[in-house]
Amino acid sequence: MIMKKTILLKMLLRAFIGFFIGIAIGQIISVIISLSLGGEDFSPCAPELVTSAGSENAAAALQSLLCGIMGMGFAAASVVWELDNINIAAQTGICFLMYAVFMLPTAYFAYWMEHSVIGFLSYFGIFAAIFVTMWIGQYFVWRKKVKDINDGLKQ
Repeated sequence: MIMKKTILLKMLLRAFIGFFIGIAIGQIISVIISLSLGGEDFSPCAPELVTSAGSENAAAALQSLLCGIMGMGFAAASVVWELDNINIAAQTGICFLMYAVFMLPTAYFAYWMEHSVIGFLSYFGIFAAIFVTMWIGQYFVWRKKVKDINDGLKQ
């Protein structure tokens, strides 16, 4: 019971911090995308979101909220990697599902993806490819760290 409360508390704390990190990352991405478009004006969101929200201010506020919620979900999901009572395949599956639950609706409502089956499938494919690439990278980083620790223990 104490273990579950500790995990829940850790998830809530990370979610709180993750909200602000999500907004910051969303803002950085907006600046990078706006700069890459090459125009002279800052474009904080997709034009479709501006149209849907009714104004650029409302769209930017909505996108910031969505990025914050996504940050909360990603940060809270990171606790799953620390659970010793489930194997890495289960951890990977749970994290992938949790990330997808927060990422895909955010991408849809912020108009980061085309609102069609092809748009969803394309975005999901990119999301899955990024997840797999990052998972493989982290796997090899941690595998090396464990090897180094084991080598140190042998000496």
